This record gives sequence, structure tokens and C-alpha cells, in this order.
Amino acid sequence: MELEMINLSKRFGKKEAVKCTNARLTPGIWGLLGANGAGKTTMMRMMAGILDPSNGQVTYCGKDIRNNSLYRSAFGFLPQEIQFSKDLAVIDYLNYVAALKNVPPKLTKTRIDNLLSILTLEDVRKKKIVKLSGGMKRRVGIAQAMLNDPSVLILDEPTAGLDPGERIRFRNFLSANSSEKIIILSTHIVSDLEDIADNVMIMKDGELNRTVSKNEYDDLEKLYISIFMEEINK
Repeated sequence: MELEMINLSKRFGKKEAVKCTNARLTPGIWGLLGANGAGKTTMMRMMAGILDPSNGQVTYCGKDIRNNSLYRSAFGFLPQEIQFSKDLAVIDYLNYVAALKNVPPKLTKTRIDNLLSILTLEDVRKKKIVKLSGGMKRRVGIAQAMLNDPSVLILDEPTAGLDPGERIRFRNFLSANSSEKIIILSTHIVSDLEDIADNVMIMKDGELNRTVSKNEYDDLEKLYISIFMEEINK
């Protein structure tokens, strides 16, 4: 199983948000680390198939993800911002998303209950989402992304709004479930990746500056800072 970016780029007018990116992702946790505005969200939206590239392509198991029903059923996506219906409670929303994702009815309740437990949302399962705190809404977004037990899980700033305990539980859950999945976790917070990412892609000014495995660095934060200091010192 592979997710590959081949000469991938995206231009908005005169601005090239993502520049000729090449990467081959295999099962494990892949961190996407970069400052705000580095191009992470644009790249992840192309990987999710909701934004067409200006050039290049994204392939899953060798096939372009566009109009690829196999990929559609195999991936889950948490966008940076997610819109919820004003009228739906947490449980109703998750049942609705499960139906859209063709989760078998006999598995739906078990999966929802499991995710509500992991994400500490049991007490608000019948509460309307619009009345939840920002952190709780983020956790509902994480739950919907994982409902179909995806082989490819794309998470854009998933820990935004989570308290320290929730961050740890979420990271532990990802680590325990990453051996047969490709998980891409975008963040500008180094500590979200240090202990769990098998590989870290560092993005700067629309480019993948470098990709490092956990065996290739002693201090990810020091490496990250050094990359951004290179330009300042030029």
C-alpha cells in the first residue's frame, strides 16, 4: 500500500502554494511539519482529492486518486476547519457520516461508541454540536474521519483545541493503530510528532525541505529551527 505524490504543485494566481513535490508514503505515521502558511493545508487537500493540482498527481496503489472509488472508501480526512449542521447532535451526526461512508450498520454502533470513548465524548453524545466547545468540536471531527476505519488517514492540525491529556490519549491511539495504515498528521507543533511519527516531512515556503525518519535526528525541534534559521543567516 502506497500513497504517492508525483511532481505535485498548486498555484493560486501568481502564488505557487505547493512546488513540485515528490514523496512516497507507506504504512506508518507521517508528520507534516511547517509554519503556518507553509503550504501544508493545500497539499493535504490535494491528497484528500478535494483540490485539483495545477500539475502532477497523487496516486494510491499506483492509480490516480481522482475518480478513484477504491481511494474514496479507503481514506478519512479531518480538514483544518469543519462545518457542522446546527440541528444535529453528536450521535446523529456520526450516524449520518457512517451512512455516507457505507459503514455496515452492524458495525456502526460499535465504532461510534469506541470513538466516543477514546475521544472522551460519551457525556455529550446527545448534545447539539453547535453548543460544544471548540476542542470538543475538533474531537467530533476526528471521530468522523475515523469512522470507516480508513487505510489512509489525513489529519490537518488534529490537536488544535485539545487539552494536554487529550493530546496524549489521541497520540497513543494513533500509535497503537498505525501499523497497517498510512497516517498523515499536519501540525506546526513539534511535540505532536516527536514521540509518534515514523517519518517527518518538513515543509517550508511550499516545498518539502526534507524528510527524516525518527532514526535520523536526536532533537526534532532543533532540526526544525535550524532549517528556518538557514534562510535568516543567508
